[in-house]
Amino acid sequence: MGNQFYAGAAWAGSKNWEALLFGSLDPANFITVDKPPVSQWVMGLSGQLFGFSSASMLIPQALMAVASVALLYAAVARISGRNAALLAGAALALTPVAALMFRFNNPDAAMVLLMMLAAYCTVRALQRGSATWMALAGAALGFAFLAKMLEGLMVMPAIGLAYLVAAPVPVRRRLLHLLGALVTFLVSSGWFVVLTLLWPASSRPYIAGSTDNNFMNLVLGYNGFARVLGRNHMGPGSWSQGQIGAMVVDQEQYNPGGGHGFAGFGSQSEGVTRLFSGEFAFEIGWLVPAALLALVLVLISRGRAPRTDMVRAGAILFGGWLLVDGVVLSYMHGMIHPYYSLSLAPAVAGMFAIGVREMWECRESRYGRAGLVALVLTTGVWGWLTLNHNSEWMPALRWTILLVTVVAALALLPVSTLRNRRRVTLGAVAFGLVAALAGPAAYAVVTIGQPHQGGGPTVGPAEADHSPGGWGQSPDNPQLDSLLRGTHSTWSAATAGSSAAAALELSTETSVMAVGGFTGQDPVPTLDEFKQDVAQHRVSYFVVRKGGRGAGPGGRGHSDITDWVTATFSPIDTDGATAYDLSKPK
Repeated sequence: MGNQFYAGAAWAGSKNWEALLFGSLDPANFITVDKPPVSQWVMGLSGQLFGFSSASMLIPQALMAVASVALLYAAVARISGRNAALLAGAALALTPVAALMFRFNNPDAAMVLLMMLAAYCTVRALQRGSATWMALAGAALGFAFLAKMLEGLMVMPAIGLAYLVAAPVPVRRRLLHLLGALVTFLVSSGWFVVLTLLWPASSRPYIAGSTDNNFMNLVLGYNGFARVLGRNHMGPGSWSQGQIGAMVVDQEQYNPGGGHGFAGFGSQSEGVTRLFSGEFAFEIGWLVPAALLALVLVLISRGRAPRTDMVRAGAILFGGWLLVDGVVLSYMHGMIHPYYSLSLAPAVAGMFAIGVREMWECRESRYGRAGLVALVLTTGVWGWLTLNHNSEWMPALRWTILLVTVVAALALLPVSTLRNRRRVTLGAVAFGLVAALAGPAAYAVVTIGQPHQGGGPTVGPAEADHSPGGWGQSPDNPQLDSLLRGTHSTWSAATAGSSAAAALELSTETSVMAVGGFTGQDPVPTLDEFKQDVAQHRVSYFVVRKGGRGAGPGGRGHSDITDWVTATFSPIDTDGATAYDLSKPK
């Protein structure tokens, strides 16, 4: 079931159309997940069509990977030709974070597909100065926003700059086309915001993560600028053992310096090294240095090209995407998972392929030959350094990569006396690219061979000291499940936190009220509201996990509800939890 939090919402959407529309965590529509609903629409609709299961939930995610690779191939083919497009598609498919997250049920897969769709539409628009294609790019960005809010817009500055610089139409028309794209973006993203504002709050689920049941509060606060600035109360220091039920994290696992650390949170130290160290390095860092080098090489090579040159425009598009997104991920202060770097993967793959192709076209010049040598050495040596961080795993691989890289680089040095110079150069580049992709490919393959669950999935081989479930996963409790399956109320139970509630929903196929939402701190329900629901027999049990107080990760939240329940109703002890029968006062 991957991440039980999103799996519970996908199950709810497969059972109820309103839950599908709003991305509700439960079919009774108490509260949503703390993200917009686009990815839930895909998984929930698949569940409605084929019946909810792991397959109906995760196969659409894998198909999004196929579509993303196809769109990247199509975009790069129009910029640098089919060979470069094949390299770009292969690089994306073999990126470890892509192998991880396109087979998982977080919103990132849908977001990245829509970001790539916007980039493809931009390339089409650049070829003829098309207002229609730019409008489609804006529409794709709008739905990317509805997949994961501001992160889905990290490609927007690059799209705007590329079209403004290189579109083959006068500047006035370029500005009008960009304005039209902005309008379609506002329409495609804003309709859902307007829907949440016009729909009576009393008859829809609460917008999780907001403080006032307002979608824009979620965008600008908890999951928006507050996340970037580190002001959303979700930093790793706030977690403690035994809170929000299954969201149990051992503080000793937190290791900002490297390794997988803190159950997949990776390095929390912001700065230019973040993407190149710890879990980030294994998920996305393999080709990032080469992609940055490729951006510089292409811009220099195309310095005197016409304004409308497609190769330079492609470098602005993919290179700008890489720079903007990379800087934000590197310097954001709030809670950050390494898998967020999936948003960088198409930009890295596309820029790398465009750079290799451009240097190949210039191979007869010293600049082009030096560029090829630099790209080969950068990718191979960086792959060797990255594998050194996990030196006990397949040590022969990293030394093979280094050896092949050095041989390929030496073969690329200008030697005018060779008769078969072109064949030697072609062979050296081919071997160099194999070495470049060998490290990420190996990590991608071994990632596919591991089960991934919980809120912090990681790439690479399994580690002996890792819990197979990860944080955010609840163990099965047959006795508790039996109690909840026998209920007939609107909610079979209430419990603190969305992850624990989702786990109970999946194991019992009943609606469970997530008190306080994902963090346990959302202001719903109030004690009076909960008392009213109990009086009307809308909730049958209140579940308290061992070690939990119903408070949330920071030790705050709805302890008043827990205190009232424990003082008023009779407990039933089960394995790992206590269920309070809300129909039997003490």
